Amino acid sequence: MSRRPFRVGRARTGLGLFATKPIRKNARIVEYKGPLLTGKAAQKAENGGNRYLYEINKRWTIDGAGRDNVARYGNHSCNPNADSYNVKKRVFIRAIKNIKPGDEIVYDYGIDYLKNVIGKSNCQCSRCRKRRNKRAAELRLKRQRKEARLKRERSAKRAAARKSSKKSAKRKA
Repeated sequence: MSRRPFRVGRARTGLGLFATKPIRKNARIVEYKGPLLTGKAAQKAENGGNRYLYEINKRWTIDGAGRDNVARYGNHSCNPNADSYNVKKRVFIRAIKNIKPGDEIVYDYGIDYLKNVIGKSNCQCSRCRKRRNKRAAELRLKRQRKEARLKRERSAKRAAARKSSKKSAKRKA
């Protein structure tokens, strides 16, 4: 039996971390591991397509691309149940809420990552999906109301045209 309170499994956005045991608030879950890179080396890795870089500060970045870094499977959410924190040059993920078994462990990657890598309109967290679905429903309802209004206007115009044609037919007769 694994000592870790989580497992790696299939998530909505690929692979993710899922709690296998209850995780209490403020409990340390996992360390984000990898070699330390300088700013220049991190920029080179990012330009090369590395998406698992964790910037500790302007000088140091952790390259978490290695498969032994299971923390890399923690996905982004705008409504997180975990967060990351630094202790010197180490990064840990901890729970900010009580997490039930089966729940996905997610944390906020930050606005820069959201804008530049994920894209605000591509965020797959539950909060953003609900917001997009609500917006789509509102637009659908607005379109239906507009179509109904246009239909009423067209039928009113047809009725007025029929009345005027009947009046002109009576005059001619």
